[in-house]
This record gives sequence, C-alpha cells and structure tokens, in this order.
Amino acid sequence: MRADDMAGSLRVRPGVPVPGALHSERRDWASRLAQGQAATALPGLLASLFSLCSHAHRLCAQLAVSAAAPGAVAAPTDVARRLRLETAQEHVRRIGLDWPRLLAGAPVPAALASLQTSPLLRPANAAAEPDWAPSLAWFESEWLQMPAATWLRAWQACGADWLIDWSRRHTGWLPTLLRAAREADTGPALDMDHALRAHTDEAGQQGLADALAQTPGFAMQPLWHGACAHTGTWSRLHGADDGLPLTPWAMLGCRLAELARLCLPAPQERAGWLAHGALRLSDGQGLAWVEMARGLLVHRVAIDGHGATAKVRSCRVLAPTEWNFHPQGAVAQRIAALDTGVPEALLHRQLALLMVAFDPCVPFHIGAAQDQTEEVSHA
Repeated sequence: MRADDMAGSLRVRPGVPVPGALHSERRDWASRLAQGQAATALPGLLASLFSLCSHAHRLCAQLAVSAAAPGAVAAPTDVARRLRLETAQEHVRRIGLDWPRLLAGAPVPAALASLQTSPLLRPANAAAEPDWAPSLAWFESEWLQMPAATWLRAWQACGADWLIDWSRRHTGWLPTLLRAAREADTGPALDMDHALRAHTDEAGQQGLADALAQTPGFAMQPLWHGACAHTGTWSRLHGADDGLPLTPWAMLGCRLAELARLCLPAPQERAGWLAHGALRLSDGQGLAWVEMARGLLVHRVAIDGHGATAKVRSCRVLAPTEWNFHPQGAVAQRIAALDTGVPEALLHRQLALLMVAFDPCVPFHIGAAQDQTEEVSHA
C-alpha cells in the first residue's frame, strides 16, 4: 500500500447536512502496526507513519514510552527547545507552501524564494539551539515587513481588525495573499467554549487516557465531555487569543502570532510557550501530550517487559485532525452551512480557507451529493 493511501483523505460535500458534509477516510494504523513492536522502535515507527508531523510524533512517543516503562527508550531531553524549534519550522513550511497553493490556487514564486532563505529551515538547526536573531530578522523582513513585537501587540489588541489593516498596508506576497483570501471568509466566529484544553490538569489527562483505552473508535472520532472540540494555535494552555473573534480568515493571524511568539527573544514568548507532559497511568502504561503546530497531540501506550526487550502491547494516537475534522465538528458544521448557490470558484476558495485555517494533515476532495468526487488539493 502506498503511503498516500495509508494517510487517507477527507471528502467534503458543501451544503449537505452533517454528518454527510465531511467524511474522513483516515484509518487507525498506529494501533494495528505498533502492537508487538519493540518499544525502542515505536518513536521511529510513528514518525514514519505520520510523516507530515514526524517530529511531534517522535517526541510524543518518546515521552509516552518513557512514562510507561522508564528505561525502555532514552527519555527525551530539551523538550521545550525541540518543540519551539520544530513547531516554528512547521509553521514556516505550511505558511510558505500550503497557503499559496490553497489560497491562491498555485505556488507563489516569492513565497518559495523566501523559504530558500529562511534560517529556520537550514539543516544545522535540527541539532542544536539556533541563533534566533537571524530567524526573527528574516521573519520581519521577508513576511511581516515590520517588527514582530509591534505586529504581535497590534494583533493581541485588535485581532482581525489589525490583520485587515496590516494586509492593506503592505505589498509583500503574504499580506497580498491574505488580502485576497478575505473575500472567502464565511460563517460565525469560532466558539472558544469548545477549544480543547483537556490536558490542563491530571483529571483531564486521565480522562483522555481512559477514553482512548475504553471507548471503541475514540481515537478516530473523539468527543470531550460528550461534545466535539477543536484544537490549534488558538487553544494553547498559555494562549493569548481567547478574547479575539476568530473567523476562519482571522485564524490565519493566530498562526502568524504564534510564529512571532516563538521567534521573539523575551522568555515569556519563547521556550515554555508550548505545553507538553506525560503521565504514568499504571505499571507499563503511559500517556503523553505535546502542543504541536496543528494543535494537541496525544499518545497512549501500554508496554510489556523492561529495557531493550520491552514490547508494545497497545498504542493509541489522538491527532489534531481527528478533533477538527470530526463528522459533527466545527469544520463539518461550516461545510454544511456553505451556500452552494455562489459561484463555484468562490465556493472552492471558501473550502480552501477552511482547510488552511484548521489544517488537516491529509488531502481533501470536494464531492457532490451523489458521491462523485473531484480532487482539489492537499492540505
């Protein structure tokens, strides 16, 4: 089976009532492929299985196995540093590659050129703490066209109003792209009462662990307190965007704001911004979570044995895509509410904006009510 087939895809049907508006073809491969594997191999296995978010899955698996069976794998070090760097890198890749392709319908040469000069994407940055000053300077000159601290203060004060003002004031590829994409903004602001923060305390963490172990299919269609939830840069434990009205277009500002926070030198905007942790559930069982680029990632593992001979008895992976693209969730509700009477090009732009805002890790297709599907893009 090809890797693309294993990753699955999403089928969206605008105007069709939920749950028919959104169908996920994702499969729970992690639980099938991990069982019986050596515990030492699990981080690498999950990194290869979830290649688009490989760094986060590798780190989360290391934390989970270390909690379940101390000594079975080397406990990860410099977790906050790794999360900061790797999340910033992922933001840069998604903004520079996916946003132009989806929002403009084609690669933007200026965006690709800017990626080639990004200090964040240089291979040397993977091994050690980078000098963040060049990355900040690059972000300010190539993308924001202004000081990041000033941009961030204005965003925190005014939200989408600032994003509108900024996109109108500047002529670079990124403000130009966002200015054009605003036409496709539709629907109410995101309901922050359903922002996922189940990892706030040990009770919530234990609740996730129990649901993953005891509720069939929970990893593929999760609910929190009986309701759908959403997760992303706007739902961080240390989040600063709660009071801002966030339509899909405004949600793009959340990602730019987080990239600014990660690049800025002030301690409160740096390491420690992204939460992570692990919980030993019982002998041989552990839960771990990391806040990564797409939202909250959770791994639950059960390990038999100790040390180098330890084996994986079970593994459950709960990824952001399953929360955000639940067939009854926030994205599905918005797809169902789209007006299919608008011009087809505008409808496609509205769908593309939704996908950019909520950021699935798999391709999506637009399907008609008769289940005839048309491949549109990858998200």
